[in-house]
Amino acid sequence: MTAFTRRRFLAAASTTAAVTACGNGVGSAGAERIDGRVDAAFNFMYATLPDTQVLAGKAAGILMMPVVTEAGFGLGGAYGRGALRIDDVTVDYYSTSELSFGLQAGGQQYSHALFFMTQPALMNFRTSPGWTAGADLEYAVSSNARAITTDTTSLLTPVIAVIFGQAGLLAGASLEGQKYSRIIP
Repeated sequence: MTAFTRRRFLAAASTTAAVTACGNGVGSAGAERIDGRVDAAFNFMYATLPDTQVLAGKAAGILMMPVVTEAGFGLGGAYGRGALRIDDVTVDYYSTSELSFGLQAGGQQYSHALFFMTQPALMNFRTSPGWTAGADLEYAVSSNARAITTDTTSLLTPVIAVIFGQAGLLAGASLEGQKYSRIIP
C-alpha cells in the first residue's frame, strides 16, 4: 500500500467518522426522535420562511430532512435522516447520503425540505429503490431573511427544494447527487 493510497483511506475514514459523529440522528432512539426533529424543522421553516406554507398547501407530500451533516477535506460526505409527510402525517422515513470529491474543506449542518408538487413525482419517489436528486429539482431560494422566490412556473415543477438553517464552515449547499433511501428507524 503506497502512502498516497493510505492518505486517501485515512481521509475517507476520517470524513465518514466525522459525519457519523455529528448530531444527525445516527444511533438515535428511532422514529420518535426523527419525528420530533421533523416537527421542529417544519416550525422553524414556517417561522423563518412563511412563503413555504404556500408550497406546503399545494404539495402532494413533503420530505423533511431536519439535520444533514456535511463534512469534507478533499473527499467529503453528507448524511441525514428525515420523514416523508402526506397531509401532515408521517408515512415513511428516509436517509440521504452523498459522497463528493474536489476542492472542499470544512463542515456544516443544514435542513432541507423537498416539496413534491405532483402525485406522479411523489409516487416516483416512493416507489424507487433509491431516488437521486438531479437536474429536475427546482430550488426555491431565500431572497431575503423572510421570503423565498417562487413563481407560477416553479409551482408547476414536480419537485421543489428549500434549503434552510445552514450553520458551519463549508460554503454552499446543493442537493444534486444526494441519494434518498427508505429506512426503518
